[in-house]
Amino acid sequence: MPWRPGLGRDKPVRGDYRGGMTGREALLSAFDRLFDAAARKLNVACTSEERAEAKEQFASRFDAALEVAKRAQVTALPEEALAEMEAAIEQLSPAELAGLIASISLAQQTQEMLRALAFRQAEQRLLEHLTRQADTRYGGN
Repeated sequence: MPWRPGLGRDKPVRGDYRGGMTGREALLSAFDRLFDAAARKLNVACTSEERAEAKEQFASRFDAALEVAKRAQVTALPEEALAEMEAAIEQLSPAELAGLIASISLAQQTQEMLRALAFRQAEQRLLEHLTRQADTRYGGN
């Protein structure tokens, strides 16, 4: 049965987490709810498999943050915060949606460029440090 936006809308957050959960679980639960809001906004129906794939892609993209969040015990994200995020999704204009979609690939490419730049700068600093050591150790200038 395909998943339809709006199913389970009356539930504040999926799952029974009265005893607490990890930050990772809280974020992934919030993703489920915000995915629902985005699907409603776009008026799309996703299969369970497509939905699971989207969640896996999210988890993969934010793996480092989710790993850190895994160490924290929290309660579910506040209902008010989730409702505010859902409202923000609902208020996006078509042009804003197009801009967000376009920015995803660009943000990923920019992140890769920044990593490469940071690596080059670290290499340069290491070479400068080694050069200074060689100058003082071996009687250079």
